[in-house]
Amino acid sequence: MEPVRQHHGVFQVAGLTARTTNREEDDPATARISLLWNRFFAEETYRSTPHRTEDVRIFGVYSGYESDANGAFDLTVGVSVSGGTGAATIEAGDYLVFSGQGEMPHMVIDTWQRIWQYFETNPTIARLYRSDFEAYDGPDKVAIHIGVSGVS
Repeated sequence: MEPVRQHHGVFQVAGLTARTTNREEDDPATARISLLWNRFFAEETYRSTPHRTEDVRIFGVYSGYESDANGAFDLTVGVSVSGGTGAATIEAGDYLVFSGQGEMPHMVIDTWQRIWQYFETNPTIARLYRSDFEAYDGPDKVAIHIGVSGVS
């Protein structure tokens, strides 16, 4: 399934944040992402986040990229907010949206594998590595938005 191009305005997401790398996530001893998601739901962070908007989706925001897919990045797991300190900002711009549906966490992992493969086979489409995000419409449905330039 080919991604869909969308333009997004700026918005913010607040919740819990961790800094990690894809290399660290490959090793269960250093992986942080699953722990972050588990904490987010265990503490019901989505219920207590101030300035929450009407958007009911849960987000995973990738930002603070050190370089590219090999460098460190921040992941903020949270909800859309109208302001406040410590929120991750999704930059305005063009995004390619990759959809996934199925059982967690396999469907998210499979969708990310499709994303990496897509950019390997389409080198003229450049990722920006500024802000990317996962938007969850339920426990089995995700849309992963990847910031890009050079999309025709």
